[in-house]
Amino acid sequence: MAYFVTGATGFIGRFLVANLLKRQGTVFVLCREGSQEKVTGLRKRLGDLEGRVVPIHGDLKKPGLGLSDEDLARLKGSVQHFFHLAAVYDLAASESEQATANVSGTRHALEAAQAMAAGCFHHTSSIAAAGMYPGIFREDMFEEAENLNDPYLLTKHQSEALVRQECEIPYRIYRPGMVVGHSRTGEMDKIDGPYYFFTLIKKLRQLLPPWMPVVGIEGGRFNLVPVDFVADAMDHIAHQDGLDGRCFHLTDDKHYKIGEVLNIFAQAGHAPQMTMRVDTRMFSFMPPFLRKTLSTLPPVRRITGHLLADLGIPRAVLKFTAYRTRFDNRDAKAALEGSSIQCPKLDTYAWRLWDYWERNLDPDLFIDRSLEGRVGGKVAVVTGASSGIGKATAIKLAEAGAIVVVAARKPTKLEKARKEIEAQSKGQVHAYTVDIANMEDCDRFAREVLADFGRVDLLINNAGRSINHSYDRFHDFERTMQLNYFGSLRLIMNFLPGMEQNRNGHVINISSIGALTMPARFSAYVASKSALDAFSRCAASEFSDCNVYFTTINMPLVRTPMIAPTKIYENVPTISPEEAADMVVEAVIHRSKRIATKLGIFGQVVHAVAPKVAEIVINTGYRMFPDSAAARGRKGEEAPVVSPEQVAFAYLMRGVHW
Repeated sequence: MAYFVTGATGFIGRFLVANLLKRQGTVFVLCREGSQEKVTGLRKRLGDLEGRVVPIHGDLKKPGLGLSDEDLARLKGSVQHFFHLAAVYDLAASESEQATANVSGTRHALEAAQAMAAGCFHHTSSIAAAGMYPGIFREDMFEEAENLNDPYLLTKHQSEALVRQECEIPYRIYRPGMVVGHSRTGEMDKIDGPYYFFTLIKKLRQLLPPWMPVVGIEGGRFNLVPVDFVADAMDHIAHQDGLDGRCFHLTDDKHYKIGEVLNIFAQAGHAPQMTMRVDTRMFSFMPPFLRKTLSTLPPVRRITGHLLADLGIPRAVLKFTAYRTRFDNRDAKAALEGSSIQCPKLDTYAWRLWDYWERNLDPDLFIDRSLEGRVGGKVAVVTGASSGIGKATAIKLAEAGAIVVVAARKPTKLEKARKEIEAQSKGQVHAYTVDIANMEDCDRFAREVLADFGRVDLLINNAGRSINHSYDRFHDFERTMQLNYFGSLRLIMNFLPGMEQNRNGHVINISSIGALTMPARFSAYVASKSALDAFSRCAASEFSDCNVYFTTINMPLVRTPMIAPTKIYENVPTISPEEAADMVVEAVIHRSKRIATKLGIFGQVVHAVAPKVAEIVINTGYRMFPDSAAARGRKGEEAPVVSPEQVAFAYLMRGVHW
C-alpha cells in the first residue's frame, strides 16, 4: 500500500505520517526544492531507517503540484490514499497568502491526485468551513455556512467546496476543531489559538498571587482537540470501508467557553482564576454603529494595539472571541467506535501544553535581554561619570559595545575616570568636560557631541548634587535646582529633536527614593528631582508614538562621594555604585517607565492612603538624626556616635536619606 501526503512536515502531518508508517507500505511526501532538510528531519524524527518516507519534489502553488512526468508515471495507480494537509493555519496571514495556499493549493492537490489515479482523496478541512454559524453545525451541512467574512473562514470553506464539486475520485473530508498540542507530551509547533492568551495568564501570575480572584470575559466557545487525537482519528477513519463522500467532525463533545479555557490554563500555569466572568453579549444593547465608531477612535485603536502587541495577540483573533458555533460529531464517533480513539478532556492535559509552551515557545525566551543587544553600536551619554554611579554605569555600557560619552565638570578627574573605564571595559569611551549647571555650557557640550557622533541614542542624566535644607541659604536651593533640574532638562532639549527625528531614543533620569518617600531635611534636593520626574512623565506621553522612552530611577542611598560629608551615612545601609549601575542596566534593557525599590513604592502608597502616618514616621527620623557637620558648616568634625535606636530605624527605612 502506498500513501501520498502534502503538508507531511507540518504539525498534523508528522503525526499522521508516524501512524501510516505503522502500516505496510511507502509514504510519498510532497517536498519543495530546497526543503529536502525538512523531510530528512522528519525521517530522523520518525526513525525511518528503511527509507519508507520518500520525498517527491513539487510545489503547492503549481498546477498538478508541479510533479514531474517521471514521478507521475511512478505514482500512477499505486497510491491508495492521498492525504491533503498542506494549508495556512494562521489567522494573522494575509488574504492573498491564505487564498493561494488554501484554495489554489487544494485545486492543485486534486489535479495531482486525479492524475495519479489515487484510490481516495482525504481532505483536511476545518470547523472554520462552517463560518460563524449561529447554532449547531452537523457533519452533513455545508451550504448552510454563514458569516464567512474572514479570509481564514472563507478560504477553508472554498477549499472544501472544490473537493465536493470537482473531485472525480472518492473523497473523505475531515473537519478538526481548533488543534492544540499533543495530549501526552504537550508538543506544539507555534503560538496559535488559545496560546495567544498564555502571555496574559503569565503576566497575571507575575502580578498577583494565585489565590486572588480576578475579573475576566465569558466570550464565545472554543472546541479544542489535541493533535494526536486528530492524527489518530484521520488514520483510523481513512482505513474504514464504506465512508467515501462523507465528512467527519474531529471535535470534542464539550465546547468550552473562553472564560473556561482561560481558567483551565490559568490553573495549569498557577495563575489567578477569573472568578467573575463578564459575558460580552451584555454590550449588545449598544447600537452597532456606536460600537464601531468607538472602536475606530484613534486613542482606542492605539491603546488596543499597544495591549495586543504587548500580549502578542493578533487583532484578527478578537472577532473569534464571539465564536458560538457548536458541532455535532455523531458520524465521526460512529466511525471511531471500537477503536478506543476519543478526544481527551482539556483539563487532563492542559498542564502539559502550558509546560511545553513555557519551556519552548514563550515569546520572552526569544527576546534579546542582553545589554549588548540593546546598546551595541549606540551612542550613550552619561553625565556625572567621573565617579560613583556614572562611572560604574559607563563601564557596563562600554563593555556591552556602546559608544560611551562620559561627561563631568573637572577635566583631570574625568580623564582619569575615562582611562579607568577603557581599561576595565575595553570599549570606546570619549570624555567631554561640561558644567551641567551652566546652560550655555550644556548647549556647547550638546553641539560638540552631535557634531562628533551625529546622534545620541541614550542619555543618562546622572549628574546631581544634594544639600540639607537651610533657612538662610536660598542660593543653595537655586544651585540645586539649576543642576538637578534645569541642567538635565537642557540636555534633554538638545538631544530630544534628534531622537524624535530618528524615531529612536531613551532618556534615563537618576532620581531619588526621596521623591517617593518625601524625607525631611532634603526639601531642596527632593523638589529638584521631583520636577525632573514630572517633566519626564509629561514628555513620555508627548513622545510615546516616536519610539522615544523616558525612565525615572528612584535610587536608594548609594555610597558615592556625594554622601561622604555626612558621616552618619557610614553606619546606615547603602548600596554600592555597581549595584546602582545594575538598576540603570535594567532600565536600559527593559525601557521601564520607573524603577524603584519596594520601600520607595511602599512609601509612596503610605503618603497616598495615610499621609498623617507618613508624616509622623518621617518626623521621628528627622528628630532622631541630627544635621550633618557639613550641613552646619563644620568640616573636619568627627562622626557622631550612632545609637542602637538610630541603627534600627535606619535599617527599617533602608535606603531612605536621613
